[in-house]
Amino acid sequence: MQKSLIALALIATLSGCNEGAKTNNVETPAPAPAMVEQAQLTETERLNEWFAEKFEQQLQMSPMYLTFLGRKERYDEVDDFSEAEEDKQLAWLGDTVKELKASFDYEKLSNEAQISYNIWVYQYEQQLAGQEFKYNNYVFTQMQGMQSFAAQFLINFHKVDDATDMQAYSKRIKGMSDGITTLLSRAQLHAEKGVRAPRYSYEGVIEQATNLITGAPFTESEEDAALWADGKRKVAALVSNEVIDQAAADQLLVDFKTALMDSFLPAYKELITWFKADIANTDEMAKGVGGQANGQAYYNHQLKVSTTTDLTAEQIHQIGLDEVARITKEMEQIKTDVKFDGTLKAFFDFIKTDEQFYYPDTDEGRQAYIDDTEAFYVKIADQLPKFFGLLPKAGLVVKRVEAFREQPGAAAHYNSGTADGSRPGVYYLHLSDMTAMPKNELESVAYHEGNPGHHMQISIAQELTSVPQFRTQAGFNVYSEGWGLYSELLAKEMGGYQDPYSDFGRLINEIWRAVRLVVDTGIHAKDWTEEQAIAYFEEKVPTSKTTIVSEVRRYTVWPGQATGYKIGMLKIQQLRANAEQQLAEKFDIRGFHDTILGGGAMPLEILERRVNEWIASKK
Repeated sequence: MQKSLIALALIATLSGCNEGAKTNNVETPAPAPAMVEQAQLTETERLNEWFAEKFEQQLQMSPMYLTFLGRKERYDEVDDFSEAEEDKQLAWLGDTVKELKASFDYEKLSNEAQISYNIWVYQYEQQLAGQEFKYNNYVFTQMQGMQSFAAQFLINFHKVDDATDMQAYSKRIKGMSDGITTLLSRAQLHAEKGVRAPRYSYEGVIEQATNLITGAPFTESEEDAALWADGKRKVAALVSNEVIDQAAADQLLVDFKTALMDSFLPAYKELITWFKADIANTDEMAKGVGGQANGQAYYNHQLKVSTTTDLTAEQIHQIGLDEVARITKEMEQIKTDVKFDGTLKAFFDFIKTDEQFYYPDTDEGRQAYIDDTEAFYVKIADQLPKFFGLLPKAGLVVKRVEAFREQPGAAAHYNSGTADGSRPGVYYLHLSDMTAMPKNELESVAYHEGNPGHHMQISIAQELTSVPQFRTQAGFNVYSEGWGLYSELLAKEMGGYQDPYSDFGRLINEIWRAVRLVVDTGIHAKDWTEEQAIAYFEEKVPTSKTTIVSEVRRYTVWPGQATGYKIGMLKIQQLRANAEQQLAEKFDIRGFHDTILGGGAMPLEILERRVNEWIASKK
């Protein structure tokens, strides 16, 4: 994944699923000396060393991504979120592509090295194409943005092992505050150009930002604000572990509180003030991006980014309609199998309203949801070696989303751990409204986000040593979300969904992703209103109104992203069917899955090439 550009992608990844200290000035060295020094190496070996050098240079441009990878260089800094910095990094990346093409003979590279070469160039070309639409996106939304990501990052990724780490935390509070101010200026520029998120999105940003400056030390309260509570917790751990004494701890907290009050609080107040003042200029009835200046071109670009294909909005819309029809037939069959007497719509109503399908909306019910999820992970873990040769080292934990960013009915999501396993992967759940968390959908969502889904895919990628490091961090929505959705069905082969209602829950989640194709393109390419989108969703999926509204609003502010799931799943299924047909008795499911996961994320066209090369090797 190319980053901040690096950190912007990190925000999108962890918030969903977009946007400080100065970065190092990185200059690309002339290729000639390196070529002389490496004359004894093969072309592939030279290229891999070049990738290692360039990716390290790129990582050094993002202190936050270094932290995300578990490294502590530039630990007291955050990224530069300015447009000028983005332009500088894109220019740097363009220079590397020129050097890549001038310095290496593509035909002399191994197949794997050619894939690395193609991915590096593809990522640059994709970002370059996006320059035309740099003012079309929304800087802050209820789904993603620094207003919530700043705290999420500091709480979950900034580890404090000694006093200097805590001092770095305080400095990062100042850096994050400057970043918020920079991004607010960018949001104001977008607004001047007529690009504003819908009114509910502004309301979400205001709520999330307000939550972070509510509680001690910002307001008189018996409860601590999220960051103050985190800082106190981390300093207390240093005292408990006898790393520092109480006097040193007291001083660390004084400095931390000063950073919160002098930097964080005014930055967030300024953010809230502007959003409250500008909200009158927003659309109360949300509209798709197609109505923006060059909006249709922007949406087409977003579809290409999300799917890595040239599929048009009309084609994607039709694929969605076809998949909805197919999955509806499978739903009818399960309704028949459980001997339900009534229409599919009546069965939907039964699924949505019967108490047997819900946990109590209590703390005990929330814990039961987490406990049952963990139990399914234990069962599926026993089956993993039968379907995969590559298995992740990193652990997997299940957590409730932090209160300051929790949203009723919002989608569950996964945050990856570190390659060395020191930080586990985390499956996050929004549990504030248990009526939006039906029991019969628990299994499929768990498999999608954890094992054999995102946790398998991302952890294996991060732990790869057979490809350049930049590929272990690559991110392509259609690949990762396609794998997640494929994993929901794969889990059935692995013994999941023993209860027919849970299998129906799997179909609910699959038709949900098919509906996304219809609704996303409907909103942004066919002028659908929010009411039309919600009505279509309600007709096709037995899901709570709270969840449906949250989903539709997600698609509206994050155009195209939701199309990657089904397009990616269909491609993986197509590649598997082709491999099974060509290899017959030679087909090995473990080998196929290792081929899909063993090279990291990549565009679908490159993934198809990789699978075809595996098929050829088996023949």
